[in-house]
Amino acid sequence: MKRLNYIRLLCAVIISVGFVACNDDDVTISQSTPINVKQIYLEDYKSIVPDRPVDFARLGQLIRIEGEGFLGLKKLYINGYDTYFNVAYITNQSMLVSIHSKTPVVDAEDDVRNIIRFVKDKTETSYSFIIRSASPTISSVSNTLPQAGEKVIVYGNGLHETSSVTLPDGSIVSEVESDEDGEWYSFIMPSGITAGGSVYSEGANGIAATPAYFNYTDCMILDFDGKGDQGYWSWSETGSMINDDDLVDDPANTGRGKCVPIIPERLIKSGGIAAGKTRATECWTAGTGNELDDWSRMYDYIPANTPLTDVAIQFDVYVPEIWVGSGHIQICLFNNFNYGGIGSDDDADNKQAAFYVPWIENGATVPFMTTGWQTVTIPFSQMGKYAAAIADKEVTDPTFQTVVDDRNAATYKNFGMGFVNTDFTLEGVEVTAVTCAPRIYLDNWRVVPCSSISISDFNDDVTE
Repeated sequence: MKRLNYIRLLCAVIISVGFVACNDDDVTISQSTPINVKQIYLEDYKSIVPDRPVDFARLGQLIRIEGEGFLGLKKLYINGYDTYFNVAYITNQSMLVSIHSKTPVVDAEDDVRNIIRFVKDKTETSYSFIIRSASPTISSVSNTLPQAGEKVIVYGNGLHETSSVTLPDGSIVSEVESDEDGEWYSFIMPSGITAGGSVYSEGANGIAATPAYFNYTDCMILDFDGKGDQGYWSWSETGSMINDDDLVDDPANTGRGKCVPIIPERLIKSGGIAAGKTRATECWTAGTGNELDDWSRMYDYIPANTPLTDVAIQFDVYVPEIWVGSGHIQICLFNNFNYGGIGSDDDADNKQAAFYVPWIENGATVPFMTTGWQTVTIPFSQMGKYAAAIADKEVTDPTFQTVVDDRNAATYKNFGMGFVNTDFTLEGVEVTAVTCAPRIYLDNWRVVPCSSISISDFNDDVTE
């Protein structure tokens, strides 16, 4: 019914145009009649309010301009862009026009930005009206668990002229740097922020929000500083098992406390990890019998029915020296894997493992290092078993409860990560392993919500 009413509205406008546009004398007289804009409306049949009064519009949107004196209009400039309009959609009281996708926004000249200019032969009118690009979106956050004083970079699109950031506790950061192409903004993490959730930003194209994983610690697995319990057994000076003696103080000096070198210094000093080495290192949680390894405790924060595309493993990584060419990290949902790495039996459609290879990007080998701590986000939907289930349209999509049930059904419930140094192929890149000893530090293993958040321009419209 909403769409039908909208179509009737447009038909009424067009029919009324037909009666008026035929009078050439009126058009001639109107060349000297000034245009008076009273209100601009957004025309959107998908909206609860299909003919909505607005004070801004976005590229590609259809607007209806209401007022007086539109007959005889010769030129229409939006942000200085010569905009096509159909005279059949003009009456003396209103006109319809689409904002062209090529209309400049942040790169418009200052004297024409957010101005609609109406030009006739003998008069012209300028009307102030905000023009925005598409709604801004967030793709990733460089560091979702920053210490006070650390720089946070938020990546996405349409983030032009970000002027303020609102943190999960409501604190507002006004000192924000943003990219002129709208691909990122950054800020320094203030002290005293304990709440977790989404970060909201406001810029030239409106409000954007990160997923609700910023500063999120409610579902911590292991932080090596008292949250979560590390497990280890059969430890030796030359063995793969990492114990608490292998942990180190934060080498980036950010105040994080203890972290785990995924290749302990004892192995680096003894010559590093040999080529072809499976299960080169391994670090685990305590496992069966430890109440923290029953992740149903997380249901209070992440509902059991949450789709796995919206739940992720996060951890922080610090790589102070270049890592490239050999080795990768395997993440295991429970302790029933051989740490065989990519291409092994661990990497199959029926397995619950994921792999981290930051030095392969978009099908190319790229030297990887970080200037500080960075966050890695791996949705559970990327693990082989769950990815295969999601791809199979005859199978009900897995949820967070699927992960919890799989863990609780395992004989050994330890969650773990380890280093593997085998040959493998990823994104078309064929890797031949060599002896290596990269210094890679990990911290703050956690489960987080990771669903993207879309901000509606209007509170009464439901955003999917």
